Amino acid sequence: MISRNFKNVLVVSLGFLSLFTAYGGLQSLQSSLNAEEGMGVASLSVIYAAIIISSMFLPPIMIKNLGCKWTIVAGMACYVSYSVGNLYPGWYTLIPTSVILGLGGSPLWSAKCTYLTISGNVQAGKEGKKGSDVVNHYFGIFFFIFQSSAVWGNLMSSLIFGQDASIADIPDEQLETCGAADCGLNVTTYGNTTRPARKLVWTLVGSYIGVGVLAMLIIAVFLDNIDREQASEFRDSRVPFCHTFLATFRLLKDWRLLTLIPLTMYSGFEQSFLSGEYTKNYVTCALGIHYVGFVMMCFGASNSLCSYLFGRIARYTGRAPLFGLAALANLSCAIALLYWRPHPDQLPVFFVFPALWGMADAIWQTQTNALYGILFSREKEAAFANYRMWESLGFVIAFAYSTFLCLEYKLYILMAVLVLTVITYPIVEYHEYKNPTKAIEEAPYQNHKETIKTKEDIICQTHL
Repeated sequence: MISRNFKNVLVVSLGFLSLFTAYGGLQSLQSSLNAEEGMGVASLSVIYAAIIISSMFLPPIMIKNLGCKWTIVAGMACYVSYSVGNLYPGWYTLIPTSVILGLGGSPLWSAKCTYLTISGNVQAGKEGKKGSDVVNHYFGIFFFIFQSSAVWGNLMSSLIFGQDASIADIPDEQLETCGAADCGLNVTTYGNTTRPARKLVWTLVGSYIGVGVLAMLIIAVFLDNIDREQASEFRDSRVPFCHTFLATFRLLKDWRLLTLIPLTMYSGFEQSFLSGEYTKNYVTCALGIHYVGFVMMCFGASNSLCSYLFGRIARYTGRAPLFGLAALANLSCAIALLYWRPHPDQLPVFFVFPALWGMADAIWQTQTNALYGILFSREKEAAFANYRMWESLGFVIAFAYSTFLCLEYKLYILMAVLVLTVITYPIVEYHEYKNPTKAIEEAPYQNHKETIKTKEDIICQTHL
Protein backbone atom coordinates (compact mmCIF):
# COMPACT_ATOMS: atom_id res chain seq x y z
CA MET A 1 0.00 0.00 0.00
CA ILE A 2 1.32 3.42 -0.94
CA SER A 3 1.13 6.27 1.54
CA ARG A 4 -1.51 8.96 1.19
CA ASN A 5 1.19 11.56 0.55
CA PHE A 6 2.57 9.52 -2.33
CA LYS A 7 -0.95 9.07 -3.70
CA ASN A 8 -1.42 12.84 -3.65
CA VAL A 9 1.86 13.33 -5.52
CA LEU A 10 0.61 10.96 -8.22
CA VAL A 11 -2.73 12.80 -8.43
CA VAL A 12 -1.04 16.20 -8.80
CA SER A 13 1.36 14.77 -11.40
CA LEU A 14 -1.42 13.19 -13.48
CA GLY A 15 -3.46 16.39 -13.31
CA PHE A 16 -0.55 18.47 -14.61
CA LEU A 17 0.24 15.82 -17.22
CA SER A 18 -3.28 16.10 -18.59
CA LEU A 19 -3.34 19.91 -18.46
CA PHE A 20 0.04 20.45 -20.12
CA THR A 21 -0.55 17.79 -22.74
CA ALA A 22 -3.06 20.35 -23.98
CA TYR A 23 -1.22 23.60 -23.27
CA GLY A 24 2.26 22.36 -24.28
CA GLY A 25 1.04 21.07 -27.62
CA LEU A 26 -0.92 24.26 -28.27
CA GLN A 27 2.02 26.47 -27.30
CA SER A 28 4.41 24.80 -29.74
CA LEU A 29 1.93 25.36 -32.59
CA GLN A 30 1.18 29.05 -32.00
CA SER A 31 3.76 30.37 -34.49
CA SER A 32 2.25 28.26 -37.29
CA LEU A 33 -1.43 28.07 -36.33
CA ASN A 34 -1.79 31.80 -35.66
CA ALA A 35 1.00 33.24 -37.78
CA GLU A 36 -1.06 36.16 -39.08
CA GLU A 37 0.55 39.42 -37.92
CA GLY A 38 2.56 37.41 -35.37
CA MET A 39 -0.59 36.87 -33.32
CA GLY A 40 0.50 33.50 -31.89
CA VAL A 41 3.93 34.66 -30.70
CA ALA A 42 2.39 37.85 -29.32
CA SER A 43 -0.04 35.78 -27.26
CA LEU A 44 2.86 33.81 -25.75
CA SER A 45 4.64 37.05 -24.83
CA VAL A 46 1.47 38.33 -23.14
CA ILE A 47 1.18 35.06 -21.19
CA TYR A 48 4.62 35.36 -19.61
CA ALA A 49 4.24 39.09 -18.98
CA ALA A 50 0.97 38.37 -17.15
CA ILE A 51 2.68 35.61 -15.15
CA ILE A 52 5.26 38.15 -13.94
CA ILE A 53 2.50 40.49 -12.76
CA SER A 54 0.59 37.59 -11.22
CA SER A 55 3.69 36.38 -9.38
CA MET A 56 4.04 39.73 -7.62
CA PHE A 57 0.73 39.56 -5.78
CA LEU A 58 -1.66 36.65 -6.37
CA PRO A 59 -0.05 33.36 -5.17
CA PRO A 60 0.17 34.10 -1.42
CA ILE A 61 -3.34 35.60 -1.43
CA MET A 62 -4.98 32.70 -3.28
CA ILE A 63 -3.10 29.88 -1.55
CA LYS A 64 -3.67 31.20 1.96
CA ASN A 65 -7.37 31.83 1.32
CA LEU A 66 -8.32 28.91 -0.94
CA GLY A 67 -5.69 26.36 0.00
CA CYS A 68 -3.41 24.58 -2.47
CA LYS A 69 -6.03 22.22 -3.90
CA TRP A 70 -8.59 24.80 -5.01
CA THR A 71 -5.90 27.22 -6.13
CA ILE A 72 -4.67 24.48 -8.50
CA VAL A 73 -8.22 23.91 -9.81
CA ALA A 74 -8.73 27.65 -10.38
CA GLY A 75 -5.38 27.95 -12.16
CA MET A 76 -6.22 25.01 -14.42
CA ALA A 77 -9.48 26.69 -15.40
CA CYS A 78 -7.44 29.70 -16.59
CA TYR A 79 -5.35 27.40 -18.82
CA VAL A 80 -8.48 25.81 -20.31
CA SER A 81 -9.79 29.27 -21.22
CA TYR A 82 -6.76 29.75 -23.50
CA SER A 83 -7.61 26.54 -25.35
CA VAL A 84 -11.18 27.80 -25.80
CA GLY A 85 -9.81 31.07 -27.21
CA ASN A 86 -7.97 29.08 -29.89
CA LEU A 87 -11.24 27.71 -31.28
CA TYR A 88 -11.87 31.11 -32.88
CA PRO A 89 -8.39 32.71 -32.86
CA GLY A 90 -8.18 36.46 -33.16
CA TRP A 91 -6.77 39.42 -31.31
CA TYR A 92 -9.99 39.75 -29.30
CA THR A 93 -9.95 36.10 -28.18
CA LEU A 94 -6.26 35.18 -27.87
CA ILE A 95 -4.97 38.24 -25.99
CA PRO A 96 -7.67 38.29 -23.25
CA THR A 97 -7.37 34.52 -22.69
CA SER A 98 -3.57 34.89 -22.64
CA VAL A 99 -3.93 37.43 -19.83
CA ILE A 100 -6.29 35.09 -17.96
CA LEU A 101 -3.85 32.19 -18.36
CA GLY A 102 -0.93 34.30 -17.17
CA LEU A 103 -2.80 35.52 -14.09
CA GLY A 104 -3.66 31.93 -13.17
CA GLY A 105 -0.28 30.47 -14.09
CA SER A 106 1.76 31.68 -11.13
CA PRO A 107 -0.78 30.68 -8.43
CA LEU A 108 -1.10 27.27 -10.14
CA TRP A 109 2.63 26.52 -10.05
CA SER A 110 3.18 28.07 -6.63
CA ALA A 111 0.36 25.97 -5.18
CA LYS A 112 1.76 22.82 -6.78
CA CYS A 113 5.24 23.45 -5.39
CA THR A 114 3.85 24.30 -1.96
CA TYR A 115 1.70 21.15 -1.96
CA LEU A 116 4.61 18.87 -2.86
CA THR A 117 6.85 20.49 -0.26
CA ILE A 118 4.26 20.07 2.49
CA SER A 119 3.61 16.45 1.46
CA GLY A 120 7.33 15.67 1.43
CA ASN A 121 7.93 17.15 4.87
CA VAL A 122 4.89 15.36 6.33
CA GLN A 123 6.04 12.03 4.93
CA ALA A 124 9.61 12.61 6.11
CA GLY A 125 8.30 13.23 9.63
CA LYS A 126 6.34 9.98 9.56
CA GLU A 127 9.28 7.91 8.31
CA GLY A 128 12.01 9.68 10.27
CA LYS A 129 13.82 10.72 7.10
CA LYS A 130 15.46 13.96 6.04
CA GLY A 131 12.86 16.36 4.67
CA SER A 132 14.98 17.52 1.73
CA ASP A 133 15.46 13.93 0.52
CA VAL A 134 11.73 13.19 0.41
CA VAL A 135 10.93 16.56 -1.18
CA ASN A 136 13.57 15.91 -3.86
CA HIS A 137 12.09 12.47 -4.48
CA TYR A 138 8.56 13.88 -4.82
CA PHE A 139 9.66 16.60 -7.24
CA GLY A 140 11.49 13.96 -9.28
CA ILE A 141 8.33 11.85 -9.54
CA PHE A 142 6.27 14.89 -10.46
CA PHE A 143 8.57 16.02 -13.27
CA PHE A 144 8.97 12.43 -14.50
CA ILE A 145 5.22 12.27 -15.14
CA PHE A 146 4.72 15.94 -16.03
CA GLN A 147 7.52 16.28 -18.59
CA SER A 148 6.10 13.39 -20.62
CA SER A 149 3.27 15.78 -21.55
CA ALA A 150 5.59 17.11 -24.27
CA VAL A 151 5.49 13.66 -25.85
CA TRP A 152 1.71 13.22 -25.76
CA GLY A 153 0.82 16.81 -26.73
CA ASN A 154 3.08 16.79 -29.78
CA LEU A 155 1.96 13.27 -30.67
CA MET A 156 -1.66 14.39 -30.74
CA SER A 157 -0.89 17.31 -33.06
CA SER A 158 1.32 15.14 -35.29
CA LEU A 159 -1.37 12.47 -35.67
CA ILE A 160 -4.15 14.96 -36.40
CA PHE A 161 -2.25 17.44 -38.59
CA GLY A 162 -0.27 14.66 -40.28
CA GLN A 163 -3.32 14.03 -42.44
CA ASP A 164 -2.90 17.49 -43.96
CA ALA A 165 0.90 17.61 -44.45
CA SER A 166 2.67 18.13 -47.77
CA ILE A 167 6.46 17.94 -47.59
CA ALA A 168 8.71 19.83 -49.97
CA ASP A 169 12.45 19.44 -50.58
CA ILE A 170 14.68 22.08 -49.07
CA PRO A 171 17.15 23.63 -51.54
CA ASP A 172 20.87 23.78 -50.83
CA GLU A 173 20.93 27.58 -50.71
CA GLN A 174 18.49 27.46 -47.80
CA LEU A 175 20.58 24.86 -45.97
CA GLU A 176 23.57 27.19 -46.09
CA THR A 177 21.70 29.71 -43.92
CA CYS A 178 20.68 27.22 -41.22
CA GLY A 179 22.14 27.26 -37.72
CA ALA A 180 24.43 30.07 -36.62
CA ALA A 181 25.95 30.39 -40.11
CA ASP A 182 23.46 33.12 -40.98
CA CYS A 183 21.75 35.69 -38.79
CA GLY A 184 18.70 33.46 -38.55
CA LEU A 185 16.12 36.23 -38.26
CA ASN A 186 14.27 35.35 -41.44
CA VAL A 187 14.16 31.60 -41.81
CA THR A 188 12.02 30.47 -44.70
CA THR A 189 9.94 27.51 -43.60
CA TYR A 190 9.40 24.67 -46.00
CA GLY A 191 6.89 21.88 -45.98
CA ASN A 192 3.36 22.52 -44.83
CA THR A 193 3.44 26.05 -43.43
CA THR A 194 -0.16 26.96 -44.30
CA ARG A 195 -2.87 26.78 -41.66
CA PRO A 196 -4.42 23.29 -41.58
CA ALA A 197 -8.07 22.75 -42.45
CA ARG A 198 -10.47 24.26 -39.92
CA LYS A 199 -12.02 20.86 -39.19
CA LEU A 200 -8.63 19.48 -38.15
CA VAL A 201 -7.89 22.54 -36.01
CA TRP A 202 -11.22 22.21 -34.22
CA THR A 203 -10.62 18.50 -33.69
CA LEU A 204 -7.22 19.16 -32.10
CA VAL A 205 -8.30 22.15 -29.97
CA GLY A 206 -11.44 20.29 -28.89
CA SER A 207 -9.27 17.38 -27.77
CA TYR A 208 -7.04 19.78 -25.85
CA ILE A 209 -10.06 21.33 -24.11
CA GLY A 210 -11.25 17.84 -23.15
CA VAL A 211 -7.97 16.80 -21.51
CA GLY A 212 -7.81 20.20 -19.77
CA VAL A 213 -11.23 19.70 -18.20
CA LEU A 214 -10.17 16.16 -17.27
CA ALA A 215 -7.20 17.63 -15.39
CA MET A 216 -9.53 19.82 -13.32
CA LEU A 217 -11.73 16.83 -12.47
CA ILE A 218 -8.75 14.71 -11.42
CA ILE A 219 -7.60 17.36 -8.93
CA ALA A 220 -11.07 18.28 -7.66
CA VAL A 221 -12.15 14.67 -7.04
CA PHE A 222 -9.02 12.78 -6.00
CA LEU A 223 -6.64 15.29 -4.36
CA ASP A 224 -6.67 15.65 -0.56
CA ASN A 225 -7.08 19.16 0.77
CA ILE A 226 -4.06 18.94 3.06
CA ASP A 227 -3.98 22.60 4.11
CA ARG A 228 -7.72 23.13 4.54
CA GLU A 229 -7.40 23.89 8.23
CA GLN A 230 -4.61 26.42 7.68
CA ALA A 231 -6.63 28.19 4.97
CA SER A 232 -9.71 28.27 7.22
CA GLU A 233 -7.69 29.68 10.11
CA PHE A 234 -6.14 32.30 7.82
CA ARG A 235 -9.56 33.44 6.57
CA ASP A 236 -10.77 33.75 10.17
CA SER A 237 -7.67 35.67 11.29
CA ARG A 238 -7.20 39.40 11.09
CA VAL A 239 -3.95 39.41 9.13
CA PRO A 240 -3.69 42.76 7.27
CA PHE A 241 -4.36 42.42 3.55
CA CYS A 242 -1.21 44.33 2.60
CA HIS A 243 0.89 41.88 4.62
CA THR A 244 -0.16 39.01 2.35
CA PHE A 245 -0.35 41.18 -0.77
CA LEU A 246 3.31 42.21 -0.50
CA ALA A 247 4.67 38.85 0.69
CA THR A 248 6.43 38.17 -2.62
CA PHE A 249 8.36 41.44 -2.48
CA ARG A 250 9.08 41.19 1.23
CA LEU A 251 10.98 37.94 0.64
CA LEU A 252 13.40 39.83 -1.63
CA LYS A 253 15.06 41.06 1.56
CA ASP A 254 16.60 37.60 1.85
CA TRP A 255 20.03 37.70 0.19
CA ARG A 256 19.78 34.01 -0.72
CA LEU A 257 16.79 34.66 -2.94
CA LEU A 258 18.57 37.55 -4.66
CA THR A 259 21.60 35.33 -5.26
CA LEU A 260 19.39 32.66 -6.86
CA ILE A 261 17.87 35.07 -9.40
CA PRO A 262 20.42 34.24 -12.17
CA LEU A 263 19.76 30.51 -11.70
CA THR A 264 16.00 31.05 -11.84
CA MET A 265 16.12 33.34 -14.89
CA TYR A 266 18.42 30.92 -16.69
CA SER A 267 15.65 28.32 -16.49
CA GLY A 268 13.50 30.63 -18.63
CA PHE A 269 16.35 31.39 -21.05
CA GLU A 270 17.27 27.76 -21.71
CA GLN A 271 13.67 26.58 -22.17
CA SER A 272 12.82 29.38 -24.58
CA PHE A 273 15.99 28.78 -26.59
CA LEU A 274 15.21 25.15 -27.31
CA SER A 275 11.51 25.62 -28.05
CA GLY A 276 12.04 28.78 -30.10
CA GLU A 277 15.49 29.16 -31.58
CA TYR A 278 16.58 25.54 -31.97
CA THR A 279 13.33 24.40 -33.55
CA LYS A 280 13.26 27.34 -35.95
CA ASN A 281 16.89 27.81 -36.97
CA TYR A 282 17.99 24.17 -37.00
CA VAL A 283 15.03 21.77 -37.28
CA THR A 284 12.58 23.76 -39.39
CA CYS A 285 15.31 25.30 -41.51
CA ALA A 286 17.09 22.04 -42.40
CA LEU A 287 14.37 19.37 -42.09
CA GLY A 288 11.03 21.13 -42.34
CA ILE A 289 8.35 22.13 -39.85
CA HIS A 290 6.88 18.63 -39.79
CA TYR A 291 9.91 17.42 -37.77
CA VAL A 292 9.43 19.89 -34.89
CA GLY A 293 6.94 17.65 -33.11
CA PHE A 294 9.26 14.64 -33.22
CA VAL A 295 12.20 16.65 -31.89
CA MET A 296 10.14 18.03 -29.00
CA MET A 297 8.92 14.51 -28.23
CA CYS A 298 12.56 13.45 -27.86
CA PHE A 299 13.16 16.37 -25.51
CA GLY A 300 10.09 15.48 -23.45
CA ALA A 301 11.01 11.80 -23.16
CA SER A 302 14.58 12.58 -22.07
CA ASN A 303 13.35 15.21 -19.62
CA SER A 304 10.79 12.87 -18.12
CA LEU A 305 13.14 9.93 -17.57
CA CYS A 306 15.97 12.08 -16.22
CA SER A 307 13.62 13.92 -13.84
CA TYR A 308 12.77 10.66 -12.12
CA LEU A 309 16.39 9.49 -12.14
CA PHE A 310 17.87 12.67 -10.67
CA GLY A 311 15.07 12.96 -8.13
CA ARG A 312 16.14 9.54 -6.84
CA ILE A 313 19.91 9.97 -6.84
CA ALA A 314 19.97 13.54 -5.46
CA ARG A 315 19.96 12.14 -1.92
CA TYR A 316 23.28 10.39 -2.63
CA THR A 317 25.05 12.98 -4.76
CA GLY A 318 23.62 16.23 -3.43
CA ARG A 319 22.41 19.12 -5.58
CA ALA A 320 25.75 20.72 -6.51
CA PRO A 321 27.15 17.87 -8.68
CA LEU A 322 23.85 17.63 -10.55
CA PHE A 323 23.78 21.37 -11.24
CA GLY A 324 27.38 21.07 -12.45
CA LEU A 325 26.37 18.29 -14.85
CA ALA A 326 23.49 20.36 -16.22
CA ALA A 327 25.72 23.41 -16.70
CA LEU A 328 28.35 21.33 -18.50
CA ALA A 329 25.73 19.76 -20.80
CA ASN A 330 24.16 23.12 -21.72
CA LEU A 331 27.52 24.83 -22.24
CA SER A 332 28.78 21.99 -24.46
CA CYS A 333 25.59 22.07 -26.54
CA ALA A 334 25.72 25.86 -26.92
CA ILE A 335 29.33 25.79 -28.13
CA ALA A 336 28.55 22.93 -30.54
CA LEU A 337 25.53 24.80 -31.92
CA LEU A 338 27.76 27.78 -32.71
CA TYR A 339 29.80 25.69 -35.14
CA TRP A 340 27.37 23.00 -36.33
CA ARG A 341 25.93 23.44 -39.81
CA PRO A 342 22.76 21.31 -39.86
CA HIS A 343 22.03 19.11 -42.90
CA PRO A 344 19.25 16.54 -43.52
CA ASP A 345 21.87 13.81 -43.93
CA GLN A 346 22.75 14.23 -40.23
CA LEU A 347 19.29 13.28 -38.97
CA PRO A 348 20.38 11.58 -35.67
CA VAL A 349 22.29 14.71 -34.61
CA PHE A 350 19.06 16.72 -34.61
CA PHE A 351 17.81 14.48 -31.79
CA VAL A 352 21.06 14.41 -29.79
CA PHE A 353 20.79 18.08 -28.83
CA PRO A 354 17.20 17.94 -27.47
CA ALA A 355 18.04 14.70 -25.62
CA LEU A 356 20.99 16.37 -23.84
CA TRP A 357 18.96 19.54 -23.32
CA GLY A 358 16.15 17.50 -21.78
CA MET A 359 18.60 15.86 -19.37
CA ALA A 360 19.91 19.26 -18.28
CA ASP A 361 16.45 20.80 -18.01
CA ALA A 362 15.37 17.90 -15.79
CA ILE A 363 18.07 18.94 -13.31
CA TRP A 364 17.26 22.65 -13.51
CA GLN A 365 13.57 21.99 -12.86
CA THR A 366 13.67 19.32 -10.15
CA GLN A 367 16.61 20.65 -8.15
CA THR A 368 15.72 24.35 -8.33
CA ASN A 369 12.14 23.70 -7.19
CA ALA A 370 13.38 21.48 -4.37
CA LEU A 371 16.01 24.07 -3.40
CA TYR A 372 13.38 26.81 -3.06
CA GLY A 373 11.21 24.54 -0.94
CA ILE A 374 14.08 23.73 1.40
CA LEU A 375 15.57 27.23 1.79
CA PHE A 376 12.26 29.05 2.23
CA SER A 377 10.14 26.40 3.92
CA ARG A 378 8.48 28.96 6.20
CA GLU A 379 7.40 31.20 3.30
CA LYS A 380 6.77 28.65 0.59
CA GLU A 381 3.99 30.56 -1.19
CA ALA A 382 6.04 33.74 -1.57
CA ALA A 383 9.19 31.79 -2.48
CA PHE A 384 7.60 29.86 -5.34
CA ALA A 385 5.86 33.04 -6.51
CA ASN A 386 9.32 34.61 -6.80
CA TYR A 387 10.50 31.52 -8.67
CA ARG A 388 7.75 31.88 -11.28
CA MET A 389 8.28 35.63 -11.54
CA TRP A 390 12.02 35.48 -12.26
CA GLU A 391 11.74 32.45 -14.53
CA SER A 392 9.00 34.18 -16.52
CA LEU A 393 11.17 37.28 -16.78
CA GLY A 394 13.78 35.08 -18.47
CA PHE A 395 11.14 33.94 -20.95
CA VAL A 396 9.99 37.49 -21.67
CA ILE A 397 13.52 38.82 -22.23
CA ALA A 398 14.30 35.92 -24.58
CA PHE A 399 11.09 36.51 -26.52
CA ALA A 400 11.79 40.26 -26.65
CA TYR A 401 15.17 40.01 -28.37
CA SER A 402 14.23 36.95 -30.47
CA THR A 403 13.29 39.01 -33.53
CA PHE A 404 16.10 41.55 -33.20
CA LEU A 405 19.32 39.66 -32.48
CA CYS A 406 21.18 37.16 -34.62
CA LEU A 407 21.32 33.55 -33.44
CA GLU A 408 25.03 33.79 -32.68
CA TYR A 409 24.43 36.59 -30.16
CA LYS A 410 21.54 34.70 -28.59
CA LEU A 411 23.88 31.79 -27.91
CA TYR A 412 26.43 34.17 -26.36
CA ILE A 413 23.74 35.65 -24.08
CA LEU A 414 22.64 32.16 -23.07
CA MET A 415 26.20 31.18 -22.16
CA ALA A 416 26.77 34.46 -20.29
CA VAL A 417 23.72 33.90 -18.08
CA LEU A 418 24.87 30.31 -17.50
CA VAL A 419 28.32 31.47 -16.40
CA LEU A 420 26.74 34.00 -14.02
CA THR A 421 24.60 31.17 -12.61
CA VAL A 422 27.66 28.99 -12.06
CA ILE A 423 29.26 31.84 -10.11
CA THR A 424 26.31 32.83 -7.90
CA TYR A 425 24.63 29.50 -7.12
CA PRO A 426 27.61 27.94 -5.22
CA ILE A 427 27.52 30.87 -2.79
CA VAL A 428 24.05 29.85 -1.62
CA GLU A 429 24.96 26.16 -1.61
CA TYR A 430 28.09 26.77 0.50
CA HIS A 431 26.13 28.86 2.99
CA GLU A 432 23.49 26.14 3.23
CA TYR A 433 26.21 23.53 3.78
CA LYS A 434 27.71 25.55 6.63
CA ASN A 435 24.39 26.73 8.11
CA PRO A 436 21.66 24.21 7.19
CA THR A 437 18.14 25.62 7.13
CA LYS A 438 16.13 24.04 9.90
CA ALA A 439 13.22 22.10 8.44
CA ILE A 440 9.79 22.90 9.86
CA GLU A 441 7.54 20.11 11.03
CA GLU A 442 4.36 19.96 8.97
CA ALA A 443 1.32 18.86 10.93
CA PRO A 444 -0.19 15.61 9.70
CA TYR A 445 -3.58 15.99 8.07
CA GLN A 446 -6.77 13.97 8.07
CA ASN A 447 -9.40 13.58 5.41
CA HIS A 448 -12.98 14.72 5.98
CA LYS A 449 -14.25 11.36 7.27
CA GLU A 450 -11.36 10.98 9.68
CA THR A 451 -11.95 14.49 11.00
CA ILE A 452 -15.61 13.75 11.70
CA LYS A 453 -14.72 10.46 13.40
CA THR A 454 -12.10 12.19 15.55
CA LYS A 455 -14.62 14.81 16.65
CA GLU A 456 -17.14 12.09 17.54
CA ASP A 457 -14.50 10.30 19.60
CA ILE A 458 -13.72 13.49 21.47
CA ILE A 459 -17.41 14.03 22.23
CA CYS A 460 -17.70 10.47 23.58
CA GLN A 461 -14.65 10.95 25.79
CA THR A 462 -16.12 14.17 27.11
CA HIS A 463 -19.33 12.40 28.13
CA LEU A 464 -17.34 9.69 29.87
